[in-house]
Amino acid sequence: MAEAGPRGGRGRSAGRGDDRERGGAGGGGFRRRGAGRRKVCRFCADKEAIIDYKDTRTLATFITDRGKIVPSRISGNCARHQRRLRVAIKRARTVALVPYTAAM
Repeated sequence: MAEAGPRGGRGRSAGRGDDRERGGAGGGGFRRRGAGRRKVCRFCADKEAIIDYKDTRTLATFITDRGKIVPSRISGNCARHQRRLRVAIKRARTVALVPYTAAM
């Protein structure tokens, strides 16, 4: 017979419950969301709209109440305009037109 190792010679999964024994199918419990409607970049849709660091009203729509920049998956911006928006927000922060953090 084989000698018992430092852990008592039990198998790899000894002591751990098996998913089938518990009745679970495994997995992390994540639920796949349905394919929602793709958001359209408002700067691509409206060719007149431009991104300017001095236009604080437009920039404020892309900043959370905590002062963070809203990600493109939430705002719906394309990669090009999200980059330009990020640069404009950071430039406006530097010139003190937009706060870095939420006003307390």
